[in-house]
Parts: sequence; C-alpha cells; structure tokens
Amino acid sequence: MNSARRQGLWIILVTIGLALVLSILPLPAGWQVWRPEWSALVLIYWALALPERVGVGVAWTVGLLQDVLQATPLGAHALAYAVAAYLTIQLYQRIRNVPIWQQALTVLVLMLLIRLILLVSRGLLAEPVNDWRFWLPAVTGTLIWPLVFAVLRFLRRYYRVS
Repeated sequence: MNSARRQGLWIILVTIGLALVLSILPLPAGWQVWRPEWSALVLIYWALALPERVGVGVAWTVGLLQDVLQATPLGAHALAYAVAAYLTIQLYQRIRNVPIWQQALTVLVLMLLIRLILLVSRGLLAEPVNDWRFWLPAVTGTLIWPLVFAVLRFLRRYYRVS
C-alpha cells in the first residue's frame, strides 16, 4: 500500500471518527431530536465517492460502533447502515450525476429507510416509538447534506483520496 493510499485511508477514518463523536456530543434537551445521523451521512458520501473502498462491511462496523456509543440494541444501526450503504453503492453512478438537490432527495429516502429499520428494531424489542419527532434526524440530515457533501468533497480533493 503506497503512502498516498494510506493518507486517503486516514482521511476516511478521521471523518468517520468525527461523525461518531458528533453523534454523542451533548446538546441541549430540546435540540437532541434534531441531531442528524452524522455517521450515516458520512458513510453515504464515502460510498458515493469511493464505493470500492467504503462498502457494506465498513458501514456494518460503523453501525456497531454507533450502537455501542448510543447504547441501542447491538446490530440496529449496523443493519440500517449496511442496507443504506448497499443501496448507495448499487445506485452510485446514477446518484453522482444529478444536481445536489436531487442527491438530497435520495439522501432523504436513505435516511428515512435508516430510521424505519431503527423503528422496527425498537418495536421488536417492545420499545415502541409513538412520537413523530423520531423522524426529524432524517429531515435535518437531508437539509445539511449539501454542506456535508461540499466539506467531504473538498477534503477528498485536497488530500487526493482515491
């Protein structure tokens, strides 16, 4: 593995690590429901940009870390992120060639799918969610997608991650 490839791996790992940290930073009580799924957004970006390097296995691993950090049932986020990564990789050529607002709509569908999988996993464990605010992270994730995309694309180009 050459040094440029290792540097690229380093950038991917740092951005995923930062996303995991952002997912557990304390927020004021009223703002918790608005926290986007940072890890999912970063995984979706890297799966779009480098589907051969960031795939279902990476998504599964990050999902397990997310489950541990948020004390959710082990495997809930892992399954949700793996499904989202799989769909992103299957459709990446179509998604990459559309304007950012259309990408945001695709991200909305993926984020809603992630939330649906989390909802089902909670329902199976007799922890039903009866609050509409459960879906807000999908909305906020969609709204900040253009910013996440721009920042990660800048980092990918600046550090020549390929």
